[in-house]
Amino acid sequence: MADGYARLTGKPQCVVVHVDVGTQGLGAAIHNASCGRAPVLIFAGLSPYTIEGEERGSRTEYIHWIQDVPEQKQIVAQYCRYTGEIKTGKNVKQMVNRALQFATSTPQGPVYLVGAREAMEQDIEPYHLEQGQWEAVEPAALTESQVERIAEALVGAKEPLLLTGYSGRNHAAVAELVKLTETVKGLRVLDTGGSDMCFPADHRAWLGLRYGVDDSIKTADVILVVDCDVPWMPTQCAPKKDAKIFHVDIDPLKQQMPVFYLPAIARYRADSYTTFKQLHTYINNNKQLSQKISDKFFEERWKALKEKHEKRLSGIAELAKPSEDDYYNCSYLTAAVRKAVPKDTIFAIEAVTNTAFVADQIQATIPGSWINCGGGGLGWSGGGALGIKLATEAEGGKKFVCQIVGDGTFLFTVPGSVYWICQRYKIPILTIVLNNEGWNAPRRSLLLVHPDGAGSKVNNEELNISFAPTPDYAGIAKAAAGHNLWAEHASTVEELNRLLPQAVEAVKNGVTAVLDAHLDGPKGKYGGGGGTSLTKPGGQDQKIAMG
Repeated sequence: MADGYARLTGKPQCVVVHVDVGTQGLGAAIHNASCGRAPVLIFAGLSPYTIEGEERGSRTEYIHWIQDVPEQKQIVAQYCRYTGEIKTGKNVKQMVNRALQFATSTPQGPVYLVGAREAMEQDIEPYHLEQGQWEAVEPAALTESQVERIAEALVGAKEPLLLTGYSGRNHAAVAELVKLTETVKGLRVLDTGGSDMCFPADHRAWLGLRYGVDDSIKTADVILVVDCDVPWMPTQCAPKKDAKIFHVDIDPLKQQMPVFYLPAIARYRADSYTTFKQLHTYINNNKQLSQKISDKFFEERWKALKEKHEKRLSGIAELAKPSEDDYYNCSYLTAAVRKAVPKDTIFAIEAVTNTAFVADQIQATIPGSWINCGGGGLGWSGGGALGIKLATEAEGGKKFVCQIVGDGTFLFTVPGSVYWICQRYKIPILTIVLNNEGWNAPRRSLLLVHPDGAGSKVNNEELNISFAPTPDYAGIAKAAAGHNLWAEHASTVEELNRLLPQAVEAVKNGVTAVLDAHLDGPKGKYGGGGGTSLTKPGGQDQKIAMG
């Protein structure tokens, strides 16, 4: 929740956990906060360091010995921007502010403070800090020569391409990037990170979201990579050898990645918002470049982009069609969700192998309306969606929040906690579970390495990545909420079209809704066709009626 709130607002949030075991309980969440650049302050206690009552706060419980570990901070240190220990109450405000400076300075991320009970119990004299002296480090800008070099390359390119991944975290950066594409007509934008809405889908320069594999990468002669962790995957897709690549990032060396490099002719540490603004301002104010972009060639490229964009949208729409037997795929489902929810809905996405299909159909245009995990720890979107919704309430927006999550990932969200919290604290969200009957990501990974191997010749059951018969995902959520939750299953287009408006209306009325969406039909899925199939020991199937 703290992660989702921080991502939407940019305001640091605090999480308190219990010593070493609570720290380990953070698990993948701290990985996601680190990769996703969420400013979160984590505080954990330490076992008391005195035993015989030498100070107030000495050990009083059995567990104080068991939970005393040699170096608690090292559990999470490699994911944090800063770790520290509060050793006395006399400088506790300075320690907290120092941690927050790291959390909120780019690249943002989690910070971790610990403190033993003796320090927490210490009496101190009240004191005051000037908070204005503890602000985050101001973002960096390109130098004049760097701006000139990139600008000239973009204007002189035949097929310029900009790759980004999280520049949209700063919502103001989206408009500046739009201005850059409308200055250098023909410059296209491809999102290869999917963490944020970085560029509007209704703009002709939009190429969509693709995880490091797209034809535009292969043909571009000038590539500008801005705030992006994985612009392409060389074994699957790579730029031309003679392509001029510029890398601008708040962390161009990717200091937390042991192996990372790009064949860039220049790399600069700078803020994306500032970079976009510097570039389009320079080009428009430079006599030679401004004359060049007025050439007929740029207008022709601009018209061509419109035609290609219309063709791209048409192709995306073609995917959103039901099958002859009235079943629906991920594209149809997502298009239906997009039409059913309010236009300013904020989407919390954790669709894994279906992410690109979801992004194509959502076609986000509003900054901050698409938020993805950004890391590899599945289970982010449950708490993330709650934090996002809570942030809209606290910040005065009260936006509709829709979580779109894979079926296996839904289980990783700890739905027992997520939907109890929804009900307990009245935080209504819409959850769409993409039920494709199992794990598809492991199969994809296998085929990328061994396309003709033994695993390619067997089904999901034999690979042990099938969930059939699947759990009752909506039922799990409803039970956690004490049955104060809208929960249904949709197998056919008719069921989807009937139930989806009900789910949206429930959320608008303050009740969380969970729709178990059966992709490509009900086979093997709980609730399909009004019941679920279970296999008896004798091999017979039976129907268990839904209550």
